[in-house]
Amino acid sequence: MRIFPAVFLFLCFLIPASAHAAPLDDEVLRNEGEIAAILKAREGLANIVAYMAARPDLFPSRPPSKRVLASAETQEIRDLWSRFLDYQIMLDASWRRLSERENRREAENFAARYAAFLTRYRYALEFIRLTDADPTVRIALNEPVTEIGLPEQSYADFKYRFLHVAIATEFASLSAIYSASASAKQGGATPLAKAIREDERYLWRAGRAHGLLNTLRNAGQIVQDGSSRLVFPIQKGISEWMGQTRVASGENFLMSAEQIAALHTKLRPGDILLQRREWYLSNIGLPGFWPHAALYIGDAKERSAYFDATEIRDWLQTEGIDDGSFETLLQTRHPHVYRLSQQPDEVGATPRIIEAIGKGVVFTSLEYSAAADSVAVLRPRLSRLEIARAVLKSFDYFGRPYDFDFDFRTDGQIVCTELVYKSYRPEQDRQGLDWPLSVVVGRPVLTANNIARHFDENWQTPAQNLDLVAFFDGNVRAGRAIEGDLQSFRASWRRPKWYILIQERD
Repeated sequence: MRIFPAVFLFLCFLIPASAHAAPLDDEVLRNEGEIAAILKAREGLANIVAYMAARPDLFPSRPPSKRVLASAETQEIRDLWSRFLDYQIMLDASWRRLSERENRREAENFAARYAAFLTRYRYALEFIRLTDADPTVRIALNEPVTEIGLPEQSYADFKYRFLHVAIATEFASLSAIYSASASAKQGGATPLAKAIREDERYLWRAGRAHGLLNTLRNAGQIVQDGSSRLVFPIQKGISEWMGQTRVASGENFLMSAEQIAALHTKLRPGDILLQRREWYLSNIGLPGFWPHAALYIGDAKERSAYFDATEIRDWLQTEGIDDGSFETLLQTRHPHVYRLSQQPDEVGATPRIIEAIGKGVVFTSLEYSAAADSVAVLRPRLSRLEIARAVLKSFDYFGRPYDFDFDFRTDGQIVCTELVYKSYRPEQDRQGLDWPLSVVVGRPVLTANNIARHFDENWQTPAQNLDLVAFFDGNVRAGRAIEGDLQSFRASWRRPKWYILIQERD
């Protein structure tokens, strides 16, 4: 099966195996990682479909007599489409990895493969059901969107893939094999077994009700759309590339240790890091070339030196800190969190970053956080006092879980860019940084890519609120990150998410 392109960066959930782990233990970890990936993708697809069903204004059940989509409507439809494809491609990658893996736990392996297949198939049919009634929606989905990398006729190609007799036959065959397997008999009430049962029921009902009719109708639409070519911009399988890089060792980043060490000399507390790191859980659903953002807070020594200023000492006096030390304020406000911020990581590196990743808001070392394929450092055009307030605010969010719903309206869970946004958010007594939010699946968000976009579009205007400190641009053909210039960074947000794959192919 072909791999579909998508705007939003997806991840590899596989847990990197220790070189000293026993083979069976490694298989257990890998299978658990794949199952978690499949269930997370299923949850994401279900949320998208539920949102679409609740928006008959965007996705009517009957063709309207006259309709012209507003630009905002077209953009939201395309954003949903791109997000939907992102989860589909995750499932495709899981299917391929499980299919190619030699595994002693074959029954569990097959159940996970079958679940990935069912989830792709079921939610593809649901998406098509919700989008196919209105020709204007089909037109919007089939148009090329060059700035995000979607090719012409991508929706028609998608329909051809999932409204085809071959995939229905594959479903029937896999269903028969699964029903006779030990997993079906012993699956019980596990989340994977429940998902398989639910998706099977949906697909059998859909097949009896309208599956064949949709398949026949689709054949006519494929001809009408002129999309019999089934050509995609990336012919090399993305999951294959994943298997050769992050999945294999977890260490094949294009940023070198020497570059990270050099980067440290340029950083100051309060700097914002944009990162491109392939196949990580915290990247799901975030659009564009830059999927992740982190906040550099430095260590105690760096903060003490940087925040040793009259305006900050005066502010600290108003906060009840008589010794004029910003570190004393952090210890007073967040004693437990402060102690954790001082603890070296498992390899002895000093924490200097606070960021929201898959396991929540944590302190990490620069060596860990900047181990990426591309890294940019942006410095707020703010006073040291404003930056000190932002660093203090960031400590409020430590320990909160990662927000896989990407909803900036809530504080209980935090996504990577939300941590940066809320740490610097303007308030009555502070200037802060003001970024416009966009809407993704009905939720207001700030994406890392839009931070770069805002920088580019407001360069040398009164609205410019950041300066570029450094840009290390990953180049897969060179096998390393190359120090980029201002112009290349300004253009980086326009790149499609599979930019490195295109580099490899060219």
